[in-house]
Amino acid sequence: MSPFTGSARATGTWQHLRVTTEDGVATVTLARPDKLNALTFGAYADLRDLLAELSRERAVRALVLGGEGRGFCSGGDVEEIIGATLAMDTGQLLDFNRMTGQVVRAIRECPFPVVAAVHGVAAGAGAVLALAADFRVADPSARFAFLFTRVGLSGGDMGAAYLLPRVIGLGHATRLLMLGEPVRATEAERLGLISELAEEGRAGERAAALARRLADGPALAHAQTKALLTAELDMPLAAAVELDAATQALLMNGADYAEFHAAFTEKRAPKWQGR
Repeated sequence: MSPFTGSARATGTWQHLRVTTEDGVATVTLARPDKLNALTFGAYADLRDLLAELSRERAVRALVLGGEGRGFCSGGDVEEIIGATLAMDTGQLLDFNRMTGQVVRAIRECPFPVVAAVHGVAAGAGAVLALAADFRVADPSARFAFLFTRVGLSGGDMGAAYLLPRVIGLGHATRLLMLGEPVRATEAERLGLISELAEEGRAGERAAALARRLADGPALAHAQTKALLTAELDMPLAAAVELDAATQALLMNGADYAEFHAAFTEKRAPKWQGR
């Protein structure tokens, strides 16, 4: 995303999320524990806008996305969203569904790694938010459920039919998206849906440690790696290899590449500058 801004100022307070930033690591918490962090229209919009702002500011080098209370996120709020959408016309429904997709795109396109800390339920849109993250750290209580067909909608919501087969394969993705059955942590790890299985109650801690490690690393290299992983999903090999070559040529002119060589020569740890 472009770092250039217009007249709009940065948002001072996020009404539907709890956001903290410390030394390059942002922690974003879905904070409706009484509703299992069910998403509202405002929560979707805040996630979309927050990720865009953080991408422009370039002060964040890693982000942890988690949920308060007993679970990560139970999906869209049945009363506040499903009930409301029944009264919407086609244009309004298209606007809403585009907005939810924009959240997923923002997670995939932001120039820093996103680590989902999953405990308890990650259902519906909550499962897709976790899926869109670069890393999913989960504890044994985690269970993922892509519930869209259970409410009479396509399982391919918010980019799930694009992302899930690329993470766990077409066969497993077909089963999860068609049937909407919950997948517990041990099976999710076997399928490759989980990046790290943490000990009970330690998903947030382990996700924060991973985010810290990423934030302390070469931020520009991480950003470009993430961009290539997303861009090359649909490229033929020749185009992908050419894009890799152009990207490496740019990074080889960067300060971090020269810093690695200096650190290696001087037998010390690199001091990454993110440029």
